Amino acid sequence: MEKDYIKIFAVRLKELIGEKSVSQFAREVGIPQQTISRYLLCRREITLSNLCKIADFFGEDIDFLLGRKDY
Repeated sequence: MEKDYIKIFAVRLKELIGEKSVSQFAREVGIPQQTISRYLLCRREITLSNLCKIADFFGEDIDFLLGRKDY
């Protein structure tokens, strides 16, 4: 139950990336492509610094990205 945020984050990140390739997004946000892929596959827990980078990139609230808040 406490790791549900990893799954929710993966879903929301996929939605935000949209049609863009993972490698293109990774370059734009400044996070290695392999790391982004692991987030999307729920194989890696996101670090606070990367969470902040992604939230800032998309102009989203961290709580929204982690599923703690919905719009």
